[in-house]
Order: sequence, then C-alpha cells, then structure tokens
Amino acid sequence: MEFFNPNSNVNFMGVRRWSVVVSLLLVGASIYFLATRGLNLAIDFTGGTLIEATYEKPAEQQDVVDALTKAGFANPIVQRYDSKNFAIRLKPEASENVAVAEEQANDLGARNEALSQIVKTALNTEGHKVTLKPSVYVGPQVGDDLKFGGIVAVVVVLLGIVFYIMMRFEWKFAIATVATELHDVILVLGFFSFTGMDFDLAVLAAILAVDGYSVNDTIVVFDRVRELFKSTRNLSPVEVLNRAVNSTLSRTIMTSLTTLLTVMALYFFGGEALKGFSLALIIGIIVGTLSSIFFANPVLLWLGVTKQDLLPKARDDSELNARP
Repeated sequence: MEFFNPNSNVNFMGVRRWSVVVSLLLVGASIYFLATRGLNLAIDFTGGTLIEATYEKPAEQQDVVDALTKAGFANPIVQRYDSKNFAIRLKPEASENVAVAEEQANDLGARNEALSQIVKTALNTEGHKVTLKPSVYVGPQVGDDLKFGGIVAVVVVLLGIVFYIMMRFEWKFAIATVATELHDVILVLGFFSFTGMDFDLAVLAAILAVDGYSVNDTIVVFDRVRELFKSTRNLSPVEVLNRAVNSTLSRTIMTSLTTLLTVMALYFFGGEALKGFSLALIIGIIVGTLSSIFFANPVLLWLGVTKQDLLPKARDDSELNARP
C-alpha cells in the first residue's frame, strides 16, 4: 500500500482548504453543543447517589423514570445499559426521599441502605422484580472539589504543553501545535455533549491523554518538517510539508492502529466502568491522527512558515566588528 511506503507522494496539502473548512465546521458544531447542551456531568462532579438496578425481565427506560417520579424522586436521571440493567442517578437535593433516608441514617452506610430500599420499593411494581447493587454517594462539596480539581488539571496540562512547545519549536510551529491540540480536545468534548454520555473523572483522564497523544503526533510531523527545511533546497513550503507527512505516515498509521486496537479491547471487554474512558480515547486517537495531517500542517502553512524561520539569526554588524 502506498500509505505504508516512506517514499509515497500523496498530495495531502492539495486538499488543505477543504480539510480546514471541515475541521472548523466540526469545531463550531462542538462549541455550539457545549454552549447549548453542556456536558452530562456524572456523579463525580455533581454529587448525589448512583444506584445500579437489574430487572428480572426486560423493562423500558421511561418506565423506570416514571416509577421513580411517582415515588417522589424529582428529575431522576436514568441511563440504560441494556434491556434489564439501568444506572440511576439521584441528586442530593432532588427528592424528599433523599431527605427521609438521611433522617433515618446514623452513618453514610445506613443512609445508602435506606435510600436503596426506598428505590427498590418504587421499582418493584407492576410485576417487576428488581435487584440493586450497592449505591455510591458523593456529597455536593466533594463534587464541587472534584470539578475544580479537574479544571485545574486541564489548565496545568495545557500550560505545560504550551511551555514545552515554545521552548522546542519556532513560534509558528508552537501556534500550529496548540491550535491542533485545542481542536482535538474540543471535538472530543463536543462528541460527549452531542451524545449526552456521562462525563466523569475517567473521561476527564482520557481527555488529558488525548491532549498528550495529539501533541505527540503533531510534533513527530513537525520534527520532520524542520529537518526537511534545513536539509533541502529549492523546495516550496507546500512541497516540504507534503514530503514530511508522507515520510512519517507509515509510522503515524501503525502507532494509531496498535493503540486503537488496545483501546477498542478495553471498550468491548472492559465493562461499563471503562466505556466512557475508552470511547473518549477512541475518538481522540482518530481525531488526533487525522488532525496531525489535515489540520496542523495547513495551519502551519497559513502562518507562512519558510526555511528562513529555521535559520540562525544573523549577528549584528557591530558585534562582528568588535571581535578580534
């Protein structure tokens, strides 16, 4: 296959206008969904009680919601795993039943047990038989602390990567790398906003991993761009970028495929707890691989990178004359 040939000559820069337009449209759509829908923050960030219910017979998601609402739970959030398994999230202030459970409890364990019993009674209606797994409770203050800590973690990682890139590359390379990094993270966040999937601490960890993966993929190509600018003559910037992408393409594809196979194994066989984490990585790997080819290099070209940007700066004449 030509893609696996380091001497291939695919004209990737020939479609740069279309690829950038598509990327910007996707970024715009992601920002729109984030602004209008936001993220479906999981119990890690919002606080509340998470209960997993298993029905003996198949049940409808709306029936679960209706049963909980009828029992006095305000705005319960129900996520369907399959026809028999559901995740139920109850906010701390969302129900009089939560307050009742807290009044009956002497400690956290007793509180969770009392609330689970109320939920079980509500769901064991109309011939349904339901079993519940032990509930998980996160207080509102803990949720706020985790949310703040997550934001701080993202900001620190972004600043650290920006500092590293500015130290290693010329400023045009740094701007293109940071733009690609933001592009990839926004698209993954937009996917979770559009689908309404739970955004928990595991997904946040995957976002940070996507951030690092995106930067690594882009830097590999940019290293090659820098080498070609220094070692070749009479090549236009478009030709240099095309040659750089082609010469690193086989490495990029093989790295992405092997990583993707591992993450897909997590998605299909890792259980529900790793679904969000592995899906965020899958989307991030695909987006990061494509953006390092079709977005990062067009942005670098748009910034006007040339061979002169990588040449040592000429010394001042006065400095040269002062030398013995």
